[in-house]
Amino acid sequence: MPATLLFVVLGVLAALLFGLQIVHDWPSPGDQLGGIILHYSTLPRGTVALLAGAALGLAGALMQRVLRNPIADPSTLGVVSGAQLAMSGALLYAPSLMAVAREGVAFVGGAFALFLVVALSWRRALDPITVVLSGMLISLIAVAFSSTLILANGEYMMSMFIWGGGSLEQQSWAPTTSLAIRLTLAAFVAVLLIRPLELLALDDANARALGLGVTGTRLAVLTLSVFLAASVTAEVGVIGFIGLAAPNLARMAGARGLRQILVVSPIAGALILLLTDGLVRLISLGISETVPTGAATALLGGPLLLWLLPRLGGSLRSTQQSVALATRVASWRLVLPGLLLLVLGVCALFIGKNGEGWAIATGQLFDLVAPWRAPRFIAAASAGAMLAATGVLMQRVTGNAMASPEVLGISSGAGVGFAAVLVFWPAASRVAELGGAAAGSVIAILLVIAISARHRFAAERFLLSGIAVGSLAGALVTVVMARGGPESMRLLNWLSGSTSRVAPEDAMMALAAAALFIAPLPLLARWLQVLPLGLPFAQSVGLKRSLAASILVLIAALLSAASTLFVGPLSFVGLMAPHMARLAGFARPIPQLAGAVLIGASLMVLADWMARTLAFPYQLPIGLVAAMVGGPYLIWLLNRR
Repeated sequence: MPATLLFVVLGVLAALLFGLQIVHDWPSPGDQLGGIILHYSTLPRGTVALLAGAALGLAGALMQRVLRNPIADPSTLGVVSGAQLAMSGALLYAPSLMAVAREGVAFVGGAFALFLVVALSWRRALDPITVVLSGMLISLIAVAFSSTLILANGEYMMSMFIWGGGSLEQQSWAPTTSLAIRLTLAAFVAVLLIRPLELLALDDANARALGLGVTGTRLAVLTLSVFLAASVTAEVGVIGFIGLAAPNLARMAGARGLRQILVVSPIAGALILLLTDGLVRLISLGISETVPTGAATALLGGPLLLWLLPRLGGSLRSTQQSVALATRVASWRLVLPGLLLLVLGVCALFIGKNGEGWAIATGQLFDLVAPWRAPRFIAAASAGAMLAATGVLMQRVTGNAMASPEVLGISSGAGVGFAAVLVFWPAASRVAELGGAAAGSVIAILLVIAISARHRFAAERFLLSGIAVGSLAGALVTVVMARGGPESMRLLNWLSGSTSRVAPEDAMMALAAAALFIAPLPLLARWLQVLPLGLPFAQSVGLKRSLAASILVLIAALLSAASTLFVGPLSFVGLMAPHMARLAGFARPIPQLAGAVLIGASLMVLADWMARTLAFPYQLPIGLVAAMVGGPYLIWLLNRR
């Protein structure tokens, strides 16, 4: 079978690359240092790659079985991000705990993240799509907190981030021994759980009728999976998507029964990770700055998710009517969100903290702080308005109430474009950076649309296509950051979302971009009214749906690129503002757009003001504050819909 042949080829290539590395590092006679490197670095690195890959492959197979979800793995369900956040926090606030119980810290963090995902998905009977979306959102929030810790502690935590990219560099056999013991124990427990797992293939009612404790079995298997993933994360950092790839590769190779999948998946995971590490080392020969293997494996995630989309069960109910219909209210009520923005603007400009507590800036003090506060206010309001407008456009074009630049991969695409400019043109101007971010956004949304078109733009497929493209784009950005070059800290600041370094010219550019891209939208009101009603209705009124949607999507991509360039991608304003405007009664396209723009600007100004004052004299990333509010909101909306 071709799939089996592919499996054999992977094994041969992995063994060949590892053998070449051994030959390369083989010491010459009398070279004691070379012998030490071979014995304590090269050989344990290959061994730990095999063990870590096998552990993640087994963890992914168990998760996919117990959740009946072919795209479940420690990366997609937030386990790895939760473990990394727990370890980052412990490294800062309890370093002695990291010295004696690193694996335990990672396990607690990963288990808590998975508990949140399961709890949020329980009402929908662990529906595959709901589980994955919840896992991705938990990951976003955990990454936002991790980025905050790194930014607050400079170079010390930046090294933690680079290590967290998944480095297989070894200096002894201790990590290998630890992983071998843990994998052996986990494999023994997995053998004991084979019978309950076979019963879980039935629906829950039949499994209970046969005497199986369904909930207890699920918790036991998930705990074992978290144990495996946390062990790998504690020893070598974040290795993404091996648990997603290995079981699916095992099924491609012909494994059908549970026992076959549990045997073949660890082998597949071991070969994939060893092969990836071999390719990374081959490319990195003679180069001082190497890419961590974990960052390279993350590149597998997006393409794998895209390939697995047609095989994913579960659904979300259509949300078209919720986008198109709402109670109409008088447009004069737009004065209320306008007043809200005005009040928050006054607070942002005049109210803050000093060494003695809260203070109101007046007179000479205001003249002193205004040059710092005014650009932040203008940039935050402009970015919030653009994100909100993007959300309105995407929700109406797709007929999907959960569409937003964050969820659909537009922001991540902007990150790739921005990172490319930083790497290949370090001295680029703001205009060039904006162009790179815009190009990345356009490419990302075009990919999402092309993929979703194959599924007739079904709501859940559109969302998962966005997540897949966003995962791929995020992995590319991670690869750039893991290099540790001068652009890494700048990228991290941007990813976390911050207006603390916005210059007056940046603020004016953000305001100009908002005015340029939002001002023409009232002329497109008819398109915004008709598109959510579906293709048949658009054709009946003579609207060329593809042309209208393409133009609106292009404008949305430009709006998202411009906004993320100034505040970063970790914001849920693009999702929340259109909903808040609709809940306030603004149903028609232009009133909803105007209401969302004012609300979005208000939310971003509020987030920026809180980021500036909550931890004074330290600055919190605006993306963290927005994620703390927007993440739970999106999860609530997901369960409500």
